[in-house]
Amino acid sequence: MLDKAGKQAGTLAKANEALGYMPGFGNDFETESLPGALPQGQNSPQKCAYGLYAEQLSGSPFTAPRGTNERSWLYRIRPSVRHTGRFNKIDYPHWKTAPHVAEHSLALGQLRWNPLPEPTEKLNFLQGIRTMTTAGDAPTHSGMAAHAYAFNADMVDDYFFNADGELLIVPEMGAIQVFTELGKMDVEPSEICIVPRGTMFKVTRLGDEKVWRGYVCENYGAKFTLPDRGPIGANCLANPRDFKTPVAAFEEKETPCRVHVKWCGGFHVTEIGHSPLDVIAWHGNYAPYKYDLKTYSPVGAILFDHPDPSIFTVLTAPSGEEGTANIDFVIFPPRWLVAEHTFRPPWYHRNIMSEFMGLIYGRYDAKEEGFVPGGMSLHNMMLAHGPDASGYDKATNSELKPVKLDHTMAFMFETRFPQQLTRYAAELETLQDNYIDCWTDLKKRFNGTPEGDWS
Repeated sequence: MLDKAGKQAGTLAKANEALGYMPGFGNDFETESLPGALPQGQNSPQKCAYGLYAEQLSGSPFTAPRGTNERSWLYRIRPSVRHTGRFNKIDYPHWKTAPHVAEHSLALGQLRWNPLPEPTEKLNFLQGIRTMTTAGDAPTHSGMAAHAYAFNADMVDDYFFNADGELLIVPEMGAIQVFTELGKMDVEPSEICIVPRGTMFKVTRLGDEKVWRGYVCENYGAKFTLPDRGPIGANCLANPRDFKTPVAAFEEKETPCRVHVKWCGGFHVTEIGHSPLDVIAWHGNYAPYKYDLKTYSPVGAILFDHPDPSIFTVLTAPSGEEGTANIDFVIFPPRWLVAEHTFRPPWYHRNIMSEFMGLIYGRYDAKEEGFVPGGMSLHNMMLAHGPDASGYDKATNSELKPVKLDHTMAFMFETRFPQQLTRYAAELETLQDNYIDCWTDLKKRFNGTPEGDWS
C-alpha cells in the first residue's frame, strides 16, 4: 500500500502527464491540475487548498476599461517573491533593445539574409537569440524588436521572463515546448505562440533536429489582438476558436535553478532552489496561447486586382493612432489566385510602415529565388520593394487561369517605426550582398506606343 507521500507523488505525476488546451481568443479561462485547487466564488480565500498561495498577475493597469483589462489569478506552491532573490547583472550581447542605434558601416538599403549559421557550441533558446532590428522605445512601451534564433540545447534549470514586452515565437525548423507558469505549449513550424509580458517560461526541444531555428517578435507596446474585420464581417481570417490556451501544468523541482529577467533592455539573473513553474491552478484572461497558421482563412480578390497585404493580418498590436499599428503580424499562406487581367504577385511599393519578413517553408510568390526558409528580409519605410525581375516576367506572361499557391508560408513583422539594424545583422555572414541585383533586369518597356515594348 502506498503511503500518503507516495499517493501524493503519483497524483502530481498524473496531473502533469496531460497536455491540453482551451479554445478561444481573449476568453476568461479557468483550469486546475489538481481537483479543488481553484477557489470558487472568490479570488483570495483566507486559506487556499493544498497550502497554495493566491497571486494576481496583471497585464494592464487596474483601471483599464473592462474590454482591455487583463489579469489572471494564480494559485501556486510559492509566491513569486520567492522566485527571485538578489539579482546579478548578466550579459546577452546579441539581444538588443530599442532605442538602439548600432554602430556599423552598412549603408541604407533593401536587405536580405540567408538563415542564421548553425551554432558551433551548445546554446539554449535564450543564448541563441540574435536581434536583427529594433524600433521605437521599450521603456515608453512603443515599438518592437525582430529577432532570429538558432539553438541546440534545452533550458533545463534556467527560466526567463521579459518585463519589456510580450514575445511572439515563430518556429521555422524544429518543434519546441514552451513551458510557462500557466501551462505547456508544444509549438511546431507553421504554428506560433505568444508568451505575455512578465510570464515565466522555459523552452525545450522536441524531435531530433540538429538545430532548432525560428523568429521572435518582441512587442514593447499594446498586446497583440485580433484585427477588426470591417466589411469582411464575422468570419474568416484568424477565427477566435482556433487559438489555444494551455491548461494548468506545474513543475515541482527542488534543485538549484536560475531565473533570468529582461528589464528595460538589461539582463539580470537570480539563483533560487526550486522551479518557478509551480502554478497548480489559475483563472483569468492574461495567458499564453498558440495558433496554427494553417487554420487561417485567407480572403482575397475574386475578380481583379491584388488587395493590400493587410488583408492577411493574423494579429495586430494597436498604437494610439487609429489604423496605424505598433505591429502587424501578417502571413502569406497557401491560397488560390483567380483575378482576371491582373498582375497577381504583390505590386511594387513604397510604404510608411517598415517590413521585416521571414519564410517558414516553401517559396514566396514575389521572389523566384534567393529567399529561402529561415531567411529574412528588411524593407524599411519608403524604400521601394516588390517582385524580382524573373517573378515579374513570369507574372506578366503566364496564362491567367486559377492557380493555387501551395506549400508556402511566409510572414511579416510590420511596424509604424523605422527598424534600426543591429551591428550583428549588418555584419552577419549570411547577408546577401547581391540582393539589390534582383531588380537589375527590370528593363524600360516604354516606347511611346500604347502597347509598350513587351519583347
